[in-house]
Amino acid sequence: MDDETRRVLELCQDIARDETLAWLEDAVAEIRWKSGGKNRARVRDGLIVAVFRHYESRAVDSRPLLHDHAVVSIRARRPDGTWGNQTADALMKHIVAADALYTLLFMEEVSARLGWAWEPREVMPGRRPVMEIAGIDRRLIGWQSTRRQQIADALLLLTAKYEERQGHSPGKRAAYAIACQAADQTRSPKRTQLRSLSELRAAWRDSAARAYGADVVARLAERARAAAAAIWARVRPLVDVALAAAETIAVVYVMRGAFAHRHLLAEARRHLSYALRGRPHQPGLDEQIVQAAIDAYTRPVGSGRMMTADLHALYPRDTEDQAVLRPLTRNRSATPYQRARLAAGALTARVHAARRADRLNSPTRPHTVAVPSTLRPCTGRRTGRDLEPTTDVAAVELTRRTLEAVAAEMAARLQAGVRERATRLPSPDSAAAPPLSAQPPVQHPQGWTPPTGGIA
Repeated sequence: MDDETRRVLELCQDIARDETLAWLEDAVAEIRWKSGGKNRARVRDGLIVAVFRHYESRAVDSRPLLHDHAVVSIRARRPDGTWGNQTADALMKHIVAADALYTLLFMEEVSARLGWAWEPREVMPGRRPVMEIAGIDRRLIGWQSTRRQQIADALLLLTAKYEERQGHSPGKRAAYAIACQAADQTRSPKRTQLRSLSELRAAWRDSAARAYGADVVARLAERARAAAAAIWARVRPLVDVALAAAETIAVVYVMRGAFAHRHLLAEARRHLSYALRGRPHQPGLDEQIVQAAIDAYTRPVGSGRMMTADLHALYPRDTEDQAVLRPLTRNRSATPYQRARLAAGALTARVHAARRADRLNSPTRPHTVAVPSTLRPCTGRRTGRDLEPTTDVAAVELTRRTLEAVAAEMAARLQAGVRERATRLPSPDSAAAPPLSAQPPVQHPQGWTPPTGGIA
């Protein structure tokens, strides 16, 4: 990979990281004061963050891994300007939603600037797939992901021991604890010999070329662009809010049971990453999906801080089908994510069936948001750099109105033609033709003989 592409990728990393931190500042970070932190409010003047960039992983053999470490200071300003301590629990609770937002923004920036697309890849069988750049040789992914492979191998062994000991597959908390244990067991010590980025890149390039050939390394970007063209030719740049809400609520309900707004938000952002594959999303679309899911498919539980799926809302007229989701939450033969995907498929099929049933009698459903095929960069409010392109909703609305006007004009012309033809037809009460016996005789000329049908 050339130096220009590397700089573009680092710029995408900067933009996605800064926008994610900005979201944490504006929507999540809180500062507390008084006894027990009973008073809480949004921080004033933002967060204090120190960012450290690393280019390689902790694998035994050095491998490229661009990532940043962001250290957030606990000190922040209160609304009155005084200094205090912010609540770390708010940041920790939203860490998954922040990670999903960063992934979504980074994918969009890379696709907009380099013309690459993304595709899901299953790392562990039955687990949630990860989004990878389409067209990258799988051998290169395996060469780069040695650390991931070490963790995966240890995770399989630890999971097998857990199932043998407990008699069932681990749940979400147990799976997370096992993953942390696998990462700790395979973690290599930090390197004492430091090398510059130029030396690291040269070593990585030589290692990959020796393993799989120089042509595979040299044509990496070219193959990624070709794969992106194929993906964007078959992936519709549309997000159906109703279907996305049904899928989001099904996945979160099966995997968690009770959930909060932040859990739905993280899953909605994952859905956008998978559905758009790097195409830009309309700002606020993730919140629209979450709000649609909350309004249509949830009910409060406990003290009201948590929610769960409302099966009566999911199946208002068919109580027998409410059992579609409940067995999936208790089925130990499949992983939680596999059960979640089955539930999502059941609910989206239900939505499709309901739409087919009332398609002729229902008005146009405002649940589809168009995404432009051409990317228009805009300027960020904080960094002044090009950020994610925005969706031209006004153009989509104008197109819809134009099509409706043309359809109405064609219908009016058809009706006018029908009325015009109706006026030309004889009226039903007109006089009937006289019978044959009442018709006057035909006068033949003199010397005429009737034909016999023979040959003269």
